Amino acid sequence: MEETRSESDQQTRTWGMVLHLSMLAGFVIPFAGLIAPIVIWQVKKNDLPEIDAHGRTAVNWIISACIYGVICFVLCFLLIGIPMMIVLGALCIVFPIIAGLKANNGEVWKYPMSIRFLK
Repeated sequence: MEETRSESDQQTRTWGMVLHLSMLAGFVIPFAGLIAPIVIWQVKKNDLPEIDAHGRTAVNWIISACIYGVICFVLCFLLIGIPMMIVLGALCIVFPIIAGLKANNGEVWKYPMSIRFLK
């Protein structure tokens, strides 16, 4: 029993890390960073129930980042949106890496500045 629990825990850690890091795929393949985490979450949440929390936090960040991106785009006409867009781009790289490392340690990391749409 304990052996299967540790194996399940390791799978949860691994898939949680992959889920968060899959957001970086959007920098290589358009829209992959939006689709891949949602697909991983939906496929694995029944097998590994702890993945549900990782999926919700990742999707909340994706939705929040999209909203912030639209706001930055609108503010580009006032020139303040350009540095804000650069900061948002950096956060879209750094936050998934931190969340992936935390998931590999067995923690669910709440993305700062993330609006909680899914609770």
